[in-house]
Amino acid sequence: MSKAGEVVLRCRELCKTYVQGDAKVEVLAGVSLDIVAGETVALVGTSGSGKTTLLHLLAGLDDPTAGRVELGGTDPAGISQRARGNLRNRTLGFVYQFHHLLGEFTAEENVAMPLLIRRHPSADAIERARALLERVGLASRARHRPSELSGGERQRAAVARALITRPTCVLADEPTGNLDRRTAESIQQLLIELNEEFGTSLVVATHDVALAGKLGRVLRLVDGGLER
Repeated sequence: MSKAGEVVLRCRELCKTYVQGDAKVEVLAGVSLDIVAGETVALVGTSGSGKTTLLHLLAGLDDPTAGRVELGGTDPAGISQRARGNLRNRTLGFVYQFHHLLGEFTAEENVAMPLLIRRHPSADAIERARALLERVGLASRARHRPSELSGGERQRAAVARALITRPTCVLADEPTGNLDRRTAESIQQLLIELNEEFGTSLVVATHDVALAGKLGRVLRLVDGGLER
């Protein structure tokens, strides 16, 4: 568990430029950001403003053109892909607009997957997954496959999966973007409650004004930089 006020995720002068034919498209230009333990942050901006790109860079899923990321004190760009994967699995949880649950596995198996990847004992991993599924209101659906779950239930399972390793930070990319308003509100409330319970930092890229307004800080991406 990280200490209050401790920086768990940091970037400095982060830039990302994509080359498309003869053209260069600068998406991020000198973004600097600190995420401290337990805080909630909304990243907002128009489509194409770089919200998802920034999340991918913070997670070490992509390399910046310039600048530096520190995840648990380590720059993902300076280590091997295997080491990056281990670092992500140890420190981060992810929630996406689309749940990305594996169709051939049950809800409890999907939630347990990050622990199983760590070679955690399977019986304990499943037990912990069941406990989290109960917390997110899916105790009776633990052995159902994703195709047997509603959209809201799938996203609840995805939230449980993101928290199974007790990460220091959860990165969420439009977690309510594919849901109806009532279901979106329930997922919003769940994310906030679990942030308070687990003390896990939460960074959410979203178009959802209602969700952004419930988080501790709102940062807007404009012209490749953060408008504070």
